Amino acid sequence: MTDDFRVLIVDDDFHVAKLHSAYVDSVAGFMALSPVGTVSLALQAIHSLRPDLVLLDVYLPDASGLDLLQQLDVDTIMLSAASDETSLRIAFRRGALGYLLKPFTSESLSQQLRSYARYRRILGQPGAFDQESVERAKRALIPGDVTSSTKPRSATEAAVLESLVAGEQYSAAEVAARVGVSRATAQRYLSSLADDGAVDIALRYGSTGRPEHRYGLLAR
Repeated sequence: MTDDFRVLIVDDDFHVAKLHSAYVDSVAGFMALSPVGTVSLALQAIHSLRPDLVLLDVYLPDASGLDLLQQLDVDTIMLSAASDETSLRIAFRRGALGYLLKPFTSESLSQQLRSYARYRRILGQPGAFDQESVERAKRALIPGDVTSSTKPRSATEAAVLESLVAGEQYSAAEVAARVGVSRATAQRYLSSLADDGAVDIALRYGSTGRPEHRYGLLAR
């Protein structure tokens, strides 16, 4: 069973929806569900498929995506050409986690999704949150605005970070071998570094077709 975030795209342009689905599938940890093109179909799909994230257009044939947003109890990011003040204010007022203006590049959506993944990892940590953690989660949603934690790094975390070479990507097992720790330990520290914005995660498909997460220093 996959642990990928399941993403529903709601866009009435079939070709655009398929393109955005390909963008989503190219990002490590995300899987696009079959897209839908109306508010009615979106409600059915959300009820039956229970996606983790909805990528929602404003302009839909049977109703406004902003009206649908008001009905949803699922994380939602707006992908729309609507650039007016009213649409933006309504979207954020009704709970949109992000707003990406069309047309956008694959990398722009990739950054938005990776930011969402950091946000979910931070919120998925056990125990009660302090205010610093709350602020980290909020910052994580903004691509390019994640700042490293002010807490000092442990010796192991520093060693994991130092094992990465700029421009190169490594699996958790490779990092574990370079540092001399278990794969699980390397994975835990790499995830923490990704949360802090120091490490980026990419996806590579091996000969078996099974995707592998690769880690590298975040480009600045």
